[in-house]
Parts: sequence; structure tokens; C-alpha cells
Amino acid sequence: MSEAVNRRSLLSMGLALPLLGGVTACGSGRTSGTRPRPGGKTQVTFWSSLRGSHEVVQVFNDTHDDIEVVFNQIPTGGEGGYAILRNASRAGNAPDVVTLEYPQVPEFVVDGIAQDISSMMSPDFHDQLLPAALARTTYGDGIYAVPNDLEPLVMHYRDDIFTDRGYGIPGTWDEFAELGRRIRDERDGRRIAIFPTNGGTYFAGYSQQAGGRWFDTRDDAWHVHMADEETRRVAQFWQSMIDEDIVRIMPDGQEFDALLSSDQILTRLSGAWDAGAQMGARPGQTGLWRIAPLPQWSQGEASLGDHGGSTFALTGDSREPEAALEFIRWQVSHPDSMAARLSAGTSSMFPVVEELVEVAREAFDESYYGGQDIYSLFAQEAPKVRDDWNWGPRMTSTLQVMQDNFARVPAGEDTLLDAVRASQAGTVPDLRALGLSVSEVTG
Repeated sequence: MSEAVNRRSLLSMGLALPLLGGVTACGSGRTSGTRPRPGGKTQVTFWSSLRGSHEVVQVFNDTHDDIEVVFNQIPTGGEGGYAILRNASRAGNAPDVVTLEYPQVPEFVVDGIAQDISSMMSPDFHDQLLPAALARTTYGDGIYAVPNDLEPLVMHYRDDIFTDRGYGIPGTWDEFAELGRRIRDERDGRRIAIFPTNGGTYFAGYSQQAGGRWFDTRDDAWHVHMADEETRRVAQFWQSMIDEDIVRIMPDGQEFDALLSSDQILTRLSGAWDAGAQMGARPGQTGLWRIAPLPQWSQGEASLGDHGGSTFALTGDSREPEAALEFIRWQVSHPDSMAARLSAGTSSMFPVVEELVEVAREAFDESYYGGQDIYSLFAQEAPKVRDDWNWGPRMTSTLQVMQDNFARVPAGEDTLLDAVRASQAGTVPDLRALGLSVSEVTG
């Protein structure tokens, strides 16, 4: 990772100090207090909200004689899953393996729940993983989670309407805005896109693409600069789109779904995973959608942010770390695991292990996208995702503050840039309360 912190910096920032207790517990667990081993099997516990996890565990248990995984489905993080994990960790009985979304990895490291697994990662396993994905779980020389998928931002668009009206595919954001003006001026109520007021992770992906770095970890401190020049550019671009009525501003929810279903919104700017979600939400639009690369800031650029994706972390309470990591590796790299997960329903997740892309492609019904090979497009776009982005240590609250303030924009109470600055103002005190060294840059 660019400008990655070294081990000394990691410790001095307070990022790794809470892990000392977890590492000790892990080490002591190898000699005493291990879980019962029915039939001679090592037992590994796994908590996840990911769809298809039950099927993955079932196939793993059926094909392994030495390890048994005990699975517990928990709610998604936003619906209480992370709170359940924190409570279990406080009681000293967190599972061996847990699913974390990328923005939450740093906060679970700071809280001492996700442990450093770099010494357990074999070179060949390390090399299997898409570099930009692994960068999001790496701090200095420590790796704190194994990425499962990486979801490059792409543009889902209504091919039938684009073709009928002669719209070209915008290659730059200026072209996107110009097309948006044309659609607005046709006065049939359609718009090119929405700005989602509950979409802090969307906005983060746009900022990543532009080169923004909200958090960086140099000189033994967390540097917070959420309103950097690149992010201001993104905020001002989308604010002008809102002010000119080129896009609608609303939550990504039922009203947006209704507009998509009634042909009123012509693009979705989201992660690769959203292709599968679109198929499930609007089966009646089969054959009408296609996917194109996200517009760039300048013609010929090749830079992207990501939106969505998950990781698997080994907790500090794990008493069977080697077996747990073996299960994690099988989950993210074995074709049988991918096939099992996809058997649970339509998915367009983009795996971080190249060998699994073909498994995903074969399982995906391309007819919804008019026969388009969307996985070739994802494979083309994923390497463009920037590897120099750090999420902050309290992204759950940071994103909530941002979204609360985005919700004030439609009434003219705030601008998008006001919301970004408010997010930083709400974040810095939280980081200092954690005892972290913090440097704030305003902009």
C-alpha cells in the first residue's frame, strides 16, 4: 500500500496495542482450553451475514475430515451484527472467523477484535489475492483480514432507452453531465441518475476515483482530511448536478426502486455486485440493461474506487487459528466454495482470486444483460481500483454523520461539501477519544 505505515508507526498510533490481549489469548488457546473435537475434528466457529454462507460451510464440512465449521448466521452490520460481535468479544467468546465489510476492518483492529494474520499467510496464498483488495486489509506489515470480493464501481444503464434515443455511453464525467442535461431537457420526467442521501459509501467510491484520501497514516498519526481537493471536486460536481436538476437526490430505497421500475432513472452507479441485485429486484426488465465502465475525470484515465465487498477476519478470541485460516483460504479461493455460495441465489460478486472468475461467470445468467459478458468487464475494471485508500477507525459513525447531513441537502440547508466537513468534525473527537494520535487538515 502506498505510504503504508511501518510496525513502529502502527503501534505508536494505538492501532495495534489492543491486539496484545487477543494474541495472548490465541496463543494460550493452542495448549489449553481448546474446543471439543468430536470425532477427532478441530472445531472452528464462523459468524457471517453473507448469503450462501450456510451452503459454503456445508460443502466444506462434507469435504474435510479434520476440521468442522460451526456456523451462525447473524444480521448485517447495519442491522446489529457488529454489535453482536463486539458484545461477544467483550465476553471473551467471539467466534474464530467473522465477516467484516471493508470500511469496518480498521475499527475492529483498533478494538482488538481482528488480529494480525500476516505471519500465517503463506506467500502463495498472499499472491492469489487481488492487490487492491489486500491493500484494504493491510496496515504496515500486518494483514488483518482476508478479502473475499472486490467490487469496482461501474455504470449500469438502460440500453434500450439509450439505443432508442441515440444516447452515447459517457466516457468522462463531463460527458455524463452533458447527457444528463439532454435527458432532463426532454421533459418526460426522466433523469440520468440519483445522488443517494444514504450513500456515503458511494460518495467515498467517487472520491477514491478522483484521488481523494480521507485518512492516511504517516508520521505516527492518523491524518484526517475528508474535504481534500479531490473530494471537494467530487462534491462540487454532484452539487452542480443537483442544483441544475440533472439528477434527483433521494435515499437509495423504495422511491428510487419505483423510479427504476417505471423507466424514470436510466443509470445505476454502483459496485459490480449490484448486477445480481438488479436482476432480483426487477426481473421484468430482463434484456434491457447493460454495464459500462464508470466515467473518468479525464479521457484516457484508468482510476476507480470500489463500492461494497467483504472480508474474513480471524478474531483475537480464536483458539484454533491455523484451522480457522485454512477455512478462510478455502472460502475465498476454492471453486467448490464459490459454486456453493452462488447456489444460494443470483449474485454478481467479483472474487479476488482470478481462478474463481470463470466459476462466477458460468453461474451467472447473462440473458438479463442481453448476453453481455459482464465478468470480462469486471475483470477489466477491478485492477483500476486505487490501492492507496485507507478507511478510518470509526467509519460506521463517520458515514452515519455524513448521511445525516446529506439528507439536509434537498431542503437547501446544507451543501454536499458542508456534509463532508461535518463528517470530519464529528469523526476527529471520536478518534482522539480512542487515544489515537490525530492530525486534522481542514479544507
